[in-house]
Amino acid sequence: MKRSKKDRDMLEEYDFSKGVRGKYSKKYAAGTNVVVIEPDVAKYFPDHDSVNQALRSLADIIKKRKSA
Repeated sequence: MKRSKKDRDMLEEYDFSKGVRGKYSKKYAAGTNVVVIEPDVAKYFPDHDSVNQALRSLADIIKKRKSA
């Protein structure tokens, strides 16, 4: 594996000639809300929609208790 003469961190076989600059910059700038849940909790939620539904229900309960 030869190192590039221009950049010692790059290998010569790296080829970015077909790369698109800034392809994901808008998504990155918008941010992400990734949350990792433990496996014992994840087994109750088959997908992201079920997690969101459960959290919305919990948020409603919290709102009602605060207003009471």
